[in-house]
Amino acid sequence: MACRRYGTTALADQLAALKPLRAVYGNIDGQPLRIMFPADQRFILEDVTVWIRHIGGYPGHYEKTVREILHTNPPKLFITGHSHILKVQYDKRFQLLHINPGAAGKYGFHTLQTLVKFKLDKGLIRDMEIIELTKR
Repeated sequence: MACRRYGTTALADQLAALKPLRAVYGNIDGQPLRIMFPADQRFILEDVTVWIRHIGGYPGHYEKTVREILHTNPPKLFITGHSHILKVQYDKRFQLLHINPGAAGKYGFHTLQTLVKFKLDKGLIRDMEIIELTKR
């Protein structure tokens, strides 16, 4: 059973029932989610290299190990979280799109629940939408 602050395997199962799910665990997630998901996901979908990592930083302020990987093998799309601050920014240095979708959960210090929706299509990241769910 997960603490109220954590995501749950039940929620992950609900999301996976809708569409294929690729996720990583966060720093406060419990053991069930750490077993279900890795710390990093890297894959190619629709000719877009995607890297998902919970704690990664943002352009100009990447976490040290992330910065080292970006120097040798940058993705086209880097999705990271942790700060709960919505940010979509193109990184010219590494030629990647950085997305932090904010926070969609009910718990945490954020006052607005947000997510980012987009399509990957033949090497393009398109039709991006920022969705505000609700104020807490």
